[in-house]
Amino acid sequence: MASLTPEKRVVIEEARTFVLRHLPRGYAEFMNWGVINWGIPLEEFSDTYNGQPLCYVGLGAQKNYNSLYLMGAYATSSGKYTSPFSQKLLVDAFKKAGKRLDMGKCCLHFKTLDDLELTSVAKVIAMSTPKQYIEYYKRAKGLA
Repeated sequence: MASLTPEKRVVIEEARTFVLRHLPRGYAEFMNWGVINWGIPLEEFSDTYNGQPLCYVGLGAQKNYNSLYLMGAYATSSGKYTSPFSQKLLVDAFKKAGKRLDMGKCCLHFKTLDDLELTSVAKVIAMSTPKQYIEYYKRAKGLA
């Protein structure tokens, strides 16, 4: 946070507060890959594909925008497994609100929180407890 410009720091702090307000209990907050992550520490679940903690939500500041990583929304894009998370929920809600959805595979790009359709983003963040997310991850990776 200290490395961010004051303007960017304000937006990231607002976004962090938003995530914390909607995040189910039990997720840990940590830094990984230069972004704030909320997920499952290796001490609680170590069978990840890359040996890193299992990320559920991430928040980072890029040069020209900010990114909110919603790993559950990414999990639905393969179509291989039914997930309790919904990328479609985001697409439909942004369209209905008349907002531009700037989304990569799992990340929403935004400059301010006003760029996001916050009701649907809050729903996606709140959709899964850590236990549910681990179970989905195990099924998706063939571990269950």
